Amino acid sequence: MLEIKLNDQEAKEILLKEILRQEEGLELIASENYVSLDVLNALGSVLTNKYAEGYPGKRYYGGCEFVDMAEDLARDRVKKLFGCEYVNVQPHSGSQANMAVYFSILKPGDKIMGLNLAHGGHLTHGSPVNFSGRFFEVISYNVREDNQLVDFDQVESLAKQNKPKAIVIGASAYPRDWDYKKFREIADSIGAYLIADIAHPAGLIASKLLNDPLPYCDFVTTTTHKTLRGPRGGMIMIGKDFENREGIRAPKSGRLKMMSEIIDSNVMPGIQGGPLMHVILAKAVAFGEALRPEFVEYSKQVIKNAQRLATRFIEKGYKVTTNGTDNHLILIDLRSKGLTGKQAEDALGLAGITVNKNMVPYDTQSPMVTSGIRIGTPAVTTRGMKEPEMDIIFNFIDSALSNVNDTQKLNSIREEVKQFCSKFPIYKELLNSIS
Repeated sequence: MLEIKLNDQEAKEILLKEILRQEEGLELIASENYVSLDVLNALGSVLTNKYAEGYPGKRYYGGCEFVDMAEDLARDRVKKLFGCEYVNVQPHSGSQANMAVYFSILKPGDKIMGLNLAHGGHLTHGSPVNFSGRFFEVISYNVREDNQLVDFDQVESLAKQNKPKAIVIGASAYPRDWDYKKFREIADSIGAYLIADIAHPAGLIASKLLNDPLPYCDFVTTTTHKTLRGPRGGMIMIGKDFENREGIRAPKSGRLKMMSEIIDSNVMPGIQGGPLMHVILAKAVAFGEALRPEFVEYSKQVIKNAQRLATRFIEKGYKVTTNGTDNHLILIDLRSKGLTGKQAEDALGLAGITVNKNMVPYDTQSPMVTSGIRIGTPAVTTRGMKEPEMDIIFNFIDSALSNVNDTQKLNSIREEVKQFCSKFPIYKELLNSIS
């Protein structure tokens, strides 16, 4: 059992408030989840004391024999989980994983193509305020206005017209599965690298519930939290068929070894110094959990819960982007309800329900206001909630959105949410151990 004893009273008060916030409220942010006590134990371990610049067997410091074992354990488990040939588990975040891949295959000024941020993409796929948009020339592809699905006619046309050196697949707010094979065909037609950023659906892909990018993509990056239910961090993978992939700008002989060495060097010393060994041990623990049969059942429930919520929203007249979901998230367009994303986020927050305002395709509001909200089911599923609970959660949300200006009603809903959540505790051992 994890025990936390804090003599720092100010820090202790902050920690207690955050534990209570998580216990008493509904966490519906699609990129958040709850790690196990085992993962928390690893995160709070003495491995945080160890500097380990370099890689197992090739460190710049002595005393790394046991942290080498931790990193090897994490890498071996990822290979079993995803079936990849190479993995780097050192990136501190998904953004740094993407940066390392870009710097391994691109030069400043090269063209990359990714999903428009306003249509569900990610900052690191070419946003002008991000390093990806500052270092590289960006071509953005969109989703269709009629069905909000990726516009493959546009992807193919833009690719042939602009000939980007890399095409990025992935999103932070796209509720459907990805056709990696179709993207591969487009990439091959112009000799481009293909990168899949699976930060959001990684756990569902590991559970073999969504399409696998590794047979089609040259590089796969991901975070280790979200649907993987691990600590916050990132990693990079290369598939087993990389050696024989057509169009790769390197001789076939030793191609994988060469590329893995390039990526390793771009992670460290290229963009990072010492790896966070306590986080890497926690990653290993989470990967071990994801290899268990019960994790597959968890992942199935995540999707069932998201689809149940989507159905309830549609039945009540809400506009659900793409008219449903294949994964863990749904995107609600609130314009038909006369609400903005900011209004909804604020009202739901007062009601004890955490979501994030989010741009919807072809939005008419600014990014700080937005016309939508993004809702995800990984965290509530971790608490043990299933379809009947999704009905209750929908009713909480619908009631709050119908009373956005009624503080008394929102406070009343908050009390109902608190009572509801008390039936699904997360870290009751942790609450009892703080002293």
